[in-house]
Amino acid sequence: MATRSFLLLGILALTSSLAFASDPSPLQDFCVAVPNSPVLVNGLVCKDPKLVQADDFFFMGLDKPGNTSNSLGSKVTPVNVVQIPGLNTLGISMARIDFAPYGLNPPHTHPRATEILTVLEGTLYVGFVTSNPDNRLITKVLQKGDVFVFPVGLIHFQRNAGYGNAVAIAALSSQNPGVITIANAVFGSNPPISDDVLAKAFQVDKKVVDYLQSVF
Repeated sequence: MATRSFLLLGILALTSSLAFASDPSPLQDFCVAVPNSPVLVNGLVCKDPKLVQADDFFFMGLDKPGNTSNSLGSKVTPVNVVQIPGLNTLGISMARIDFAPYGLNPPHTHPRATEILTVLEGTLYVGFVTSNPDNRLITKVLQKGDVFVFPVGLIHFQRNAGYGNAVAIAALSSQNPGVITIANAVFGSNPPISDDVLAKAFQVDKKVVDYLQSVF
């Protein structure tokens, strides 16, 4: 009987840990972040609730277009716990993404968040790739008002498929979702990954790798 009870408790503990595999749930009304605190916790230290102001929950300017005059032709304007300290422990954030004609938000992942995106203006070609071994590409062309979901941790991208500018808003299931841009991480790491490693991984000549590392 004791063995069965212990087994049941173990199963419950495992399922509970899986159910809460995301940002921690808040244990109070709010926990406004103190970004410069020397204390290290999983998240950010809470501000004294008596000192909290409305501006701790406020961000201004998401109506303004991002500057897409860059090599990718896109600009992501994040609104996470860095911009709004009041998001600390609430498990959500958002971003505005602007695209010049044919602009690209390149393949990347959010290690801590699922993303749900809606198109406000223009036409976007979007997609994500499933994990090994299938590596299946799932894509869709989105029009104004369409919504698409990118599952947590999977490589995904968005590209402006129209002749004019495009704008999208993304919501993410973390106060600090993180972003890993694949090309930057692989070819622009500091210090660089050995060109021997990358040449073998991508099955190309080392000169190709050296060139790509010089670009990034």
